[in-house]
Amino acid sequence: MTHVLHIDSSLFSENGASSTLARAFIDTLRQREPGLEVRHRDLGHDPVPHLDAARLTAIGTPAGERTPEQQAVATQADALIAELQAADLLVLGAPMYNFAIPTQLKAWFDHVARAGTTFRYTENGPEGLLRGKRAVVFASRGGVHRDRDTDTVVPYLRTMLGFVGIDDVEIVYAEGLNMGDAQREAGLADAAAELARVAGTLPRAA
Repeated sequence: MTHVLHIDSSLFSENGASSTLARAFIDTLRQREPGLEVRHRDLGHDPVPHLDAARLTAIGTPAGERTPEQQAVATQADALIAELQAADLLVLGAPMYNFAIPTQLKAWFDHVARAGTTFRYTENGPEGLLRGKRAVVFASRGGVHRDRDTDTVVPYLRTMLGFVGIDDVEIVYAEGLNMGDAQREAGLADAAAELARVAGTLPRAA
C-alpha cells in the first residue's frame, strides 16, 4: 500500500471526532510505512460544490464542446476522480448528522460516481470500475446506532463504495459521543483500539 486518499467531512474540520480518528489512523500507517503518500481533502473547510443542472451538464458535455466555464467545472470533477483512481486506500471521516452523512460528503460522491469512468452499466446491472482498493470509514455519531434501523449512514456508504467497485470496507465506529463524558471517552477509546487493529491488517508497500 502506497497511496492513500484521506477525505474528511466534519463541519468542524480537523477538530471533528471523525477527523481526529482518521488523522490518528494515518499517523499509525505512517509509522509503519514512512514513505506513505497521502492526499488529503477536508470537505468541511473546502467543500465540493453540490451538483446542479449546470454542473451536471458541464460534466456530461463532450470536451470539445464545453464553454470555458463548463471546462472549469469538468476539470474539478475530473481531479476528484483522478485522486480516487490513484489511491490504494480510501480513508473517510464520516460523521452522522440527522441520520445522514454530511451534505459535503454526498456532493463528493456525486462527483466521483460517473458512468463510464468509475462504474458502468452492463446487461447484468451496474459494475464498479475501481476494483482492488480498500476503504476505512470512521463513523462518528452522538448516539448509539450501530446495527440498528437508525443507522442509515453505514448502509449508504457501503452501497456507494460498492457501486464504484470498492467492496473491501472496514467501519470504525465512535458512538455515544454526545451521551455524557464517560460514554464519549469510552466511545473514542473503542474507536482508537479498533483503528489500531485495522491498521495492522493493511499490507505494507513491497
